[in-house]
Amino acid sequence: MTSPVGLHRVLAPAGVLPQAAQRLDVRPEVGADEVRIAVERLNLDAASFRQLWEKHGGDGAAVRAEVLEIVARRGKMHNPVTGSGGMLIGTVDEVGPESPLGLKPGDRVATLVSLTLTPLHISQTSWDGRGEQVPCVGHAILFARSVAAVLPDDLDPRLALAVLDVCGAPALTARVVRAGAAVAVLGAAGKSGSLSLAAARAAGAARTTGVVRDEAEAALLRGAGLADRVVVADARDPVAVAAAVGEPVDVTVVCVDVPGCEHGAILATAAGGTVVFFSMATSFAAAALGAEGLAADVTMLVGNGYVPGHAGYALDLVREVPGVRRLFAGRLGT
Repeated sequence: MTSPVGLHRVLAPAGVLPQAAQRLDVRPEVGADEVRIAVERLNLDAASFRQLWEKHGGDGAAVRAEVLEIVARRGKMHNPVTGSGGMLIGTVDEVGPESPLGLKPGDRVATLVSLTLTPLHISQTSWDGRGEQVPCVGHAILFARSVAAVLPDDLDPRLALAVLDVCGAPALTARVVRAGAAVAVLGAAGKSGSLSLAAARAAGAARTTGVVRDEAEAALLRGAGLADRVVVADARDPVAVAAAVGEPVDVTVVCVDVPGCEHGAILATAAGGTVVFFSMATSFAAAALGAEGLAADVTMLVGNGYVPGHAGYALDLVREVPGVRRLFAGRLGT
């Protein structure tokens, strides 16, 4: 009997959900409410890829070998250090008769659930380990409670994959930001950062500040025209971040893929304001204890990657905001 949340695919330890499992069952046969995807490409999340890249000193072959080892051992892509994975695109191969996802064989889709809870088998790949996107052949399984989006015809699949990987960020930013708010985005030149800036402006933000790590990223972000101010600061340096942002803002969105950025975001946020953490490198203990230690009256939100309508909203931002599309295209070489 299948479980809508995938309990039947958990091999160890017993009784946990697939995301917390050490190992998943990747057999290709589908249950009554499951869907099998013929995998075309993975998109590793930024924090996971950065950790692997730095661990192996930029050795792409070693990064490739470790990713394949993780998938083979765990039956999913679940980085044991960052706890994160990514998502994938592929073609629907088979649909169980009771699947509620509305998919049909032949649909080209992006999975909008993490690879940390998706049964995954890779049979071959030409990936060199030097980028976040992993072209490969294999299969993945979606459950009844999974989420997937049919890929749009008007966007390059690599671009759509990159956008959908972070589509929860702009949707939640749009929900949190109120007209007239001041907003700062840490990691503003990246995928989720640039989309979040565009979403904040669309939501009526009166002042937007993009915080980036160096002058090269600052030049890119200024050229995109997404922020009213672009400032350079190490997001791991709380005092530098607060000084660069200046007057505290109503909403701070953290999209940086390195650890240690919690306290700067808190310092940059005004009393009564909101901090949204979208990075998988975030230490939520550090955030909570740091806010307490700073006597900071701020609301802190975990960006869980899902907001109703998030996929369509993010894709529309890429279609309608030229600066966002230029940043994505430059990143992907499309």
